[in-house]
Amino acid sequence: MVRGASSPGDGSAGQGLAAFRHPDFLFFQFARFLIIVATEMQSVAVGWQIYASTKRALDLGLVGLAQFLPGILLFLLSGHVADRLDRRKVIMVCYLGFAICSALLMALAATHSPRVAPIYSVLVLLGVVRSFNGPVTRAILPQLVPEEHFQSAVAWASTIFQGGTILGPALGGLGYAIFRGPAGVYAVAVVAAFAAMACMLVIKTKHVERYYEPASLATLLAGVKYIWTKKLILGSISLDLFAVLLGGAVALLPVFAQEILHTGPAGLGLLRSAPGVGAASMALLLAYRPLRKRAGATMLWCVAGFGACTIVFGVSHGLVLSLVSLALVGATDMVSVVVRGTLIQVATPDEMRGRVNAVDMVFIGASNQLGQFESGITAQWFGAVPAVILGGVGTLVVVALWAWCFPELRNADKLVVPAT
Repeated sequence: MVRGASSPGDGSAGQGLAAFRHPDFLFFQFARFLIIVATEMQSVAVGWQIYASTKRALDLGLVGLAQFLPGILLFLLSGHVADRLDRRKVIMVCYLGFAICSALLMALAATHSPRVAPIYSVLVLLGVVRSFNGPVTRAILPQLVPEEHFQSAVAWASTIFQGGTILGPALGGLGYAIFRGPAGVYAVAVVAAFAAMACMLVIKTKHVERYYEPASLATLLAGVKYIWTKKLILGSISLDLFAVLLGGAVALLPVFAQEILHTGPAGLGLLRSAPGVGAASMALLLAYRPLRKRAGATMLWCVAGFGACTIVFGVSHGLVLSLVSLALVGATDMVSVVVRGTLIQVATPDEMRGRVNAVDMVFIGASNQLGQFESGITAQWFGAVPAVILGGVGTLVVVALWAWCFPELRNADKLVVPAT
């Protein structure tokens, strides 16, 4: 699953749309939407290109590993950068990095070489860009809207993110078919990245006074320490990590599209979009009907539903049932995204929000990119269908263990962080 952060609004239509009264928020979300669409298009093209060349599920897993490793190595530095430098300028540099990566992939595709090693090299560079873009993109949000509209902003940011994950894969699969290869898809991604940079040029961020501690190992590790002391937050993001790490089926969609559902790149785009459809629908529902009580138990039940729907997808041999099960995977997953995102975004002081979000991005990256690697290995060993089914069963086991190990999460009523 591709993940974002969300938070419920207050339930009224006026408050639900309050964030869009601020032009800086609007321009930023449009820029972010362009980047999401571009990277999602690119993901479909890369997956299809690599699997068409090698026919090995393991190589799809390596796509995730190549993008995950830079994040785990750089998360302390990226969080520090997000807290110390001008966040708008850091985002612009990241968007330039996305454009460069897409241009490199386009150049490689133009050579028509069957070698995939150069593609992995670009994916490592893309992972470096992602490691800096993730924390700063989330940390800048409170500088674009006033505090009273913040929850509306976070809710809509998640909805826009999911909209990109719906449109991007569909356009990527369609573009691959129209352009008869990945080069055209990568070219569109380059244009989208430069358009996003143009949007960032007109944005003005609200100045926030921050207390800067002297740079030291302690300040670099402050985000880790904060999450460790907040057991409710630790339980929610670690549940999210292990459930999606085991239950993610997105990495194997090219295998299912070609060998089980017998559809082409356009069908792969639909499959990649289906979780986003479910997630966006749930994000909109939660923006107007927030989790007001029993948030922890609701999250646990929904993660269990995520595992069950993953199993259904694994046993499905029909395109319609596969699309429905993937949409439900996205919808149930969004609940844990809401809980985790609300706890982190609302409860963290601005001067350390970058570092805390950097740690959370490691968890997200582990569940997404490392999860792709895990799926690729298990599919190589057991086959794609058993790998997905085992992953879904593993998710159910994780839910049971976390319900027992984290009573703070199981008994959480409202989305608040207890003082320590």
